[in-house]
Amino acid sequence: MNYVTGKTQFDLEGPCAVSLGKFDGLHRGHRKLLRHVVSRKERGLSAVIFTFEKNPTRMLSGLSGQNIMTNEERRRLLEHEGVDHLLECPFVPEISLMEPERFLKEILAGQLHAAYVAVGEDFRFGHQRKGDACMLERMGKTYGFQVEVVEKEKSHCRDISSTYVREALHEGNIPLANELLGYRYFVSGEVLHGRQIGRTLGLPTINLLPTPDKLLPPNGVYLTRTMLGDEEYYGITNIGYKPTVGGESQKGVETFLFDFQGDLYGRFLCVEFLEFERPEQKFKSLEELKARILSDVHWGKSKIYVKS
Repeated sequence: MNYVTGKTQFDLEGPCAVSLGKFDGLHRGHRKLLRHVVSRKERGLSAVIFTFEKNPTRMLSGLSGQNIMTNEERRRLLEHEGVDHLLECPFVPEISLMEPERFLKEILAGQLHAAYVAVGEDFRFGHQRKGDACMLERMGKTYGFQVEVVEKEKSHCRDISSTYVREALHEGNIPLANELLGYRYFVSGEVLHGRQIGRTLGLPTINLLPTPDKLLPPNGVYLTRTMLGDEEYYGITNIGYKPTVGGESQKGVETFLFDFQGDLYGRFLCVEFLEFERPEQKFKSLEELKARILSDVHWGKSKIYVKS
């Protein structure tokens, strides 16, 4: 997949099928748009996703600035879905202040050579979000591209959106978040060396340190699944600051894998979340912490047996 970021000039060759939007989380509604775009490859069009770079400064200002997935996670999933070009445009004044008509003429038609455009019913674009799907359909006739306005996917009588997914994650409602996403919410990263407290307890763990822009569910213990090659390992994962052992300055993701022995340091892994068990808590001693972890393991394994 061709991945372009940090540029406002694209100049793709040949006609393309394109969808535009934030695509945070690549939930079921996004994937519906993707299917429309990727299906046009059979007609000789390249599949293009046009989105905007995420602003790290804004992300650090609070949860509202965080995203369901990082840029890298989004890139990996879009490549897996068959997208040919991912264009992450910086939200600079020359773009943010561009009037809708000029955006269509200079970028969509002029640089991307769009022949087909798929957007959601609530799609807005251009300066002050003045452009909408109706304008896109009207101007498409002028510039020679077909426009398809795709109906929203729904769940529990509500439109599926990134906001809906974020609400589920904030509440720790992992089953609902996974239903809306159409896949298991995950945290990815390189396995780092920790303080090896788990190893001293006879419960060695793997540690991931998500970037600040990654939206995490509430601190606590979860049932998770981690893929190692073709093998899957269930486990329990704690999100938080490890208060019993002195605490950490940055929120981490620590996982104990059931029935696994081996060294995973330096490996890139994805930990998929299945269900919330309890909030993170501080224990009076390491012995009390170990007893609770063993109880968590028993809970997690009982959940797996029920599922199977």
